[in-house]
Amino acid sequence: MSDGLSQLISRIDDAVKLGDSDAITQRVKRELQDAIRARTLELPERFHRVRSDGYARRLLHRNDALGYTAVVMTWGPGQRTPLHDHAGIWCVEGVVEGRMDVTQFDLIEDPVGRVGAYRFEEKGCVHAAVGSAGCLIPPFDYHVLANALDQPSITLHVYGGEMTTCHVFEPADGGRYVRRDRALLYHD
Repeated sequence: MSDGLSQLISRIDDAVKLGDSDAITQRVKRELQDAIRARTLELPERFHRVRSDGYARRLLHRNDALGYTAVVMTWGPGQRTPLHDHAGIWCVEGVVEGRMDVTQFDLIEDPVGRVGAYRFEEKGCVHAAVGSAGCLIPPFDYHVLANALDQPSITLHVYGGEMTTCHVFEPADGGRYVRRDRALLYHD
């Protein structure tokens, strides 16, 4: 692990010890932005490889004692997520290379027991460049991430736990969505 990466992990450890989701995410966001903008964050080569069948999700660091993970995602041109949530886990996402479009949504109808009745309202799109970072704290975590370039982009995500599943929302009739559970895997 490079010195810059080790220093960032140490600063994230300190942030997570704050204990409050708002305080943690704001501090992690600041530390992530500072490391990226100072160009001290050097990722090993394996984190730069794109996959042709979708974005790559690779574990960078796991701290079981403090209960967080850091995951690098590598995005090929045009690759994107579906509309999804973080299944109750806070997250800070930062752009390491390239540019990402982050489209936020508000849940405006939760069906409670009815299939295919979720409704969302788009709240806008952030065009995030290198050094940009954002916080997602449930229940305000519904979004779509998309590589905005015709070349690869890389993002770093710090989660308040190990995110092994999430909910994706697939379009259905009448502007409504069906919620599905999705298992999340790490790639080589």
